[in-house]
Amino acid sequence: MDFAPSPRGAELIERLEAFMVEEVHPAEPIFFEEMRASGDPHFHPHVMEELKAKARERGLWNLFLPHVTEWTPEPVSNTDYAPLAEISGRSPLGPEALNSAAPDTGNMEILSLFGTPEQKDRWLVPLLAGEIRSCFAMTEPDVASSDARNIQLSIRREGDEYVLNGRKWWISGAANPRCRVAIVMGKTDPDAPTYRQQSMVLVPMDTPGLTIVRDLLVFGYNDREGHCELRFDDVRVPVTNLLGEEGGGFAIAQARLGPGRIHHCMRCIGMAERALELMCRRVVSREAFGKSLAQQGVIQEWIADSRIEIEQARLLTMKAAWLMDTIGNKGARVEISAIKVVAPTMALRVVDRAIQAHGGGGVSQDFPLAAMYAGLRTLRFADGPDEVHRMQLARRELGRYLTTD
Repeated sequence: MDFAPSPRGAELIERLEAFMVEEVHPAEPIFFEEMRASGDPHFHPHVMEELKAKARERGLWNLFLPHVTEWTPEPVSNTDYAPLAEISGRSPLGPEALNSAAPDTGNMEILSLFGTPEQKDRWLVPLLAGEIRSCFAMTEPDVASSDARNIQLSIRREGDEYVLNGRKWWISGAANPRCRVAIVMGKTDPDAPTYRQQSMVLVPMDTPGLTIVRDLLVFGYNDREGHCELRFDDVRVPVTNLLGEEGGGFAIAQARLGPGRIHHCMRCIGMAERALELMCRRVVSREAFGKSLAQQGVIQEWIADSRIEIEQARLLTMKAAWLMDTIGNKGARVEISAIKVVAPTMALRVVDRAIQAHGGGGVSQDFPLAAMYAGLRTLRFADGPDEVHRMQLARRELGRYLTTD
């Protein structure tokens, strides 16, 4: 296994690190002041558009697509993208500034793979340009959505239209006023074989019958993109809004979630690095019981354990990315499941230590740690809960020992 970046990857790493130091991190206080002054939790600060323009000028745009398209003739491999995603994840502004933020990345990927030319022109092109945002509606409040076969939202064909009825929730990005389209997963044929019952359709957010019921909070935080509950009451869209083929929804979901999961893990490592940096800066500047916090044995243990755990998670992430490049997403599914369990849990431990090192300040709005913790905690069930990934890993291991007659 070779995790060394390609020459182009090494150049992009250097370019992105400079961009983060020179532009993104200095923009953070401006961004949050614009948010505060607006009074709108879903406001789109002007400084973000400035960052996006600068990222495009530096060639740091749409780096997440790992396959050749007409918009990415020279894609970045997963192995090269891993450190880039990590670097961007050190700031809450980083991914969006590069037009590489969830859920748009996954949506753009499946649109590029499964969309019709008309669908690409209408939705993919403005998404790649950073002009609009999107959301992905799969999870439902009335079923255990960790098993996607449970999904109940009905997609019924009537002539040249599909009619959607049902509920979704925790739909990230739906509260953003720039969100223009939802990719919705539901059942087109409940009587079909289990994995051929679901389909995906594109639903413009202004379609009659689609209602944003509420914006769900995460540990009291109102995320700027929103995590919404949606209601579909006789929502009608043309059959040309079908993504892929009828009955292909489950397969498309799997194609989307694999890369999406590892992108989350890459960004988690960046957040953990930021938390460790904040912890180190804090403890060298504070004194207790006659010596600096940095000289306290327990603090040194926290720092050492954090560095060890970050490096372990990074290596497993790089292995998963390398396998995705060499044998494909399906072949890397075990490592993707493993890192999806490891990375958020690791980052939570590091952030928790950093919060403890900051004392009361750590849980306040004066530092980014509390918000980081809230966001990371949701990743333990986003894109599949830890328990599902552990179940899949256990089945793979046990398969070596179980025989069938």
